[in-house]
Amino acid sequence: MTKVLYVEDNDDNVYMLKMRLELLDGYEVITAGDGEAGCAMAAAELPDIILMDLDLPVIDGWEASRLLKQDETTKHIPIIALTAHAMTGSREKALAVGCDDFDTKPIDFERLLSKMNLLLVRRN
Repeated sequence: MTKVLYVEDNDDNVYMLKMRLELLDGYEVITAGDGEAGCAMAAAELPDIILMDLDLPVIDGWEASRLLKQDETTKHIPIIALTAHAMTGSREKALAVGCDDFDTKPIDFERLLSKMNLLLVRRN
């Protein structure tokens, strides 16, 4: 079972992605609604992969990703940054703060799944 932490403050996005992943079998999806809760959940649950929205309340996804990659407990967990506001340089900025990959919203489910599988294979 692959444990996915989805850090997202939009309930519709959480519902859609959680349902689609869990329908595939082999995925357990846990969620957090802001960057601070996401960091705490990552440290407590040690998921196999993190899907991190970048535009989050409390601590944004940029800072949450940076904090997770600086922490010895969580730095090994691959992070895919997700954003609906992709600007020139967003991908590079996400990689610079420690994200392992970057994708845009609306989510192309097959593309995201492919990126997830690639990172999970590399990790193992």
